[in-house]
Amino acid sequence: MTRATTAWRLATGAAYGGGGLGLAGAGVLALLRQQARSARRHVESRTVKAAPPPGDGVYGRGRGRPIVLAVLGDSTAAGLGVERAAQTPGVLLAAALAELAERPVRLVRLAVSGAKSWQLDEQVDEALLEQPDVALVMIGANDVTSRTAPAVSVRHLRDAVSRLTEAGTQVVVGTCPDLGSVRPIGRPLRWLARRWSRQLAAAQTIAVVEAGGRTVSLGSVLGPSFAEDRDLFSVDEFHPSAAGYAAAAAVLLPSIADALGVWPAAADRGLRNLRRDTVRPVARAAARAAGRTGTEVQATAVRGRDTGPQGPWARLRRRRPPDLPTPEQAERAAETTPLG
Repeated sequence: MTRATTAWRLATGAAYGGGGLGLAGAGVLALLRQQARSARRHVESRTVKAAPPPGDGVYGRGRGRPIVLAVLGDSTAAGLGVERAAQTPGVLLAAALAELAERPVRLVRLAVSGAKSWQLDEQVDEALLEQPDVALVMIGANDVTSRTAPAVSVRHLRDAVSRLTEAGTQVVVGTCPDLGSVRPIGRPLRWLARRWSRQLAAAQTIAVVEAGGRTVSLGSVLGPSFAEDRDLFSVDEFHPSAAGYAAAAAVLLPSIADALGVWPAAADRGLRNLRRDTVRPVARAAARAAGRTGTEVQATAVRGRDTGPQGPWARLRRRRPPDLPTPEQAERAAETTPLG
């Protein structure tokens, strides 16, 4: 079975289970459980107990109604592991968007540490009250660690994206990060965590694109580069550090800005790795994007048709991550004192 077929089956619920452990012997299963317990104890003993700094507020100056940016998802979306609001992905993105749009941006952070995909429903309820122009969703890691069935996880994500897009909100989803980079996880569990993460990320991409949103792969942003650089992890060796969040935000910014129509075309000129004509059936696009840094996937048409013989068409793009405002610049960009 190809990666594209696996992703499609997980996204549509045609596959069951999610671990691929049916043939594993009792000894292997016992080892995996032991490694999982050990990794969980290690992470929980070091995880910051305080809630992430929210940073809700208005950033930047300019004329016109502020752009409303809603951030939904789990602890990675919330910015768990840093001490200052200006180090969280939401604030970094709000400050950068304000610069690009030359308009103020109002940040509404609704992400909750520990959230799984089924808990997006409540976050979407709150987001819709704010009438966001664009919503960033980062979810999936807790679904993997809790062994939630991928079909269940993806169904809730699809529903969340559909509700937002139907309300006129542009939606960008940072797909499930590569948990195979987490240092406290030993082998062979690390290999399985990487496999599960990428399968879920691909299935998420299919669901999000079909629901009218676009995805950006965070797998390799929070994967190999993290494994090589301890500075990108916070003290618990699971959540990103300030530098790690900045790296992820830089990869997400072009897609969020493009969804709002404020990404400058000049920023893409001359990039050898930007292939505007890379169009594939969505399942194949999702499988390819799952492990490639910052790959954006969104729906497209070929010769006026949204769907081909192998399903909906999707376009893949990769952009060079831009420089973001520093945390100090983000704090200075605050037009009002952030709440909390």
